[in-house]
Amino acid sequence: MKSMAWLVLLAVVSGAQAGEEESTPCDNVETDQQSFDCAAFNKQIAERELKSAYDDLIQRMRDQYGDEAGLESQIESAEKVWRQLRDADCKVETHTEQPGSKTFQSAWNSCIAQRSDERSEYLRSLDSQDRDEPAPED
Repeated sequence: MKSMAWLVLLAVVSGAQAGEEESTPCDNVETDQQSFDCAAFNKQIAERELKSAYDDLIQRMRDQYGDEAGLESQIESAEKVWRQLRDADCKVETHTEQPGSKTFQSAWNSCIAQRSDERSEYLRSLDSQDRDEPAPED
């Protein structure tokens, strides 16, 4: 019985280590192509996290407020304006690169990833702000 428990423990530990050891295109970046691949990977991950943070916020607001005062519509509008600002900022940030080049695309992807990460953090913080505020007294 003891040996069976050790096998189960070993399998769990091995599975956890395998999850930690997954490689990404950002491991050991040494070439321009690897930098390009890493920037694309980071953009993809950041946009996925942004969508998740946005969807979570919409769901939290629906659960907490319903559609009180068109809150969902306000969030959608804010997100649309934010995306326009993000894209404009990234155009400024990448203005020295030749559009269509790998250098441009890497810089663009890195900018989008960075801004998306920042926005995800902000969207997630909205929930914590709501929970930290004391309930209004009647």
